[in-house]
Amino acid sequence: MTKEKIEQNLILKLTFDFALSIIDFCEKLDQKKKYVISMQLLKAGTAIGSNAVDAQNSANRADFIQKFKSAAKEAEQTQYWLLLCKHSDAYPDCDDLLVGVEEINSVIGKIVYSSKKKNSSNLPAEKRSSNQQSDNAIPGQQHSFSRH
Repeated sequence: MTKEKIEQNLILKLTFDFALSIIDFCEKLDQKKKYVISMQLLKAGTAIGSNAVDAQNSANRADFIQKFKSAAKEAEQTQYWLLLCKHSDAYPDCDDLLVGVEEINSVIGKIVYSSKKKNSSNLPAEKRSSNQQSDNAIPGQQHSFSRH
């Protein structure tokens, strides 16, 4: 994978740039001796892009979808760790990162949804209707969170 290939693919560019921002944020956390949160956030926040890159070399559509579902899980975990930082005392501002991970969640959700839709269009009609019912829960959907 080259930087040029990353720049040509929206989700790879989003996740690469996001991972660089996560690295910077985690370095700030380390300076404040917030090592546990920093390590969790670094692992989850950089794994989103790793899974997206891995999906580019999938053997088939089902494998592609599964890898993006893994990326969606990492994005949700990243969002969780960022929310903890946002609502804890003595943590640096992470609002931009929260906006970034929400954008990534949205794009991943659309990728999974459209890939499932393409996959189900190849199925016989009776199987298509049962597959579409499971498409209602799209990984990576945006969630609204309230501040306490």
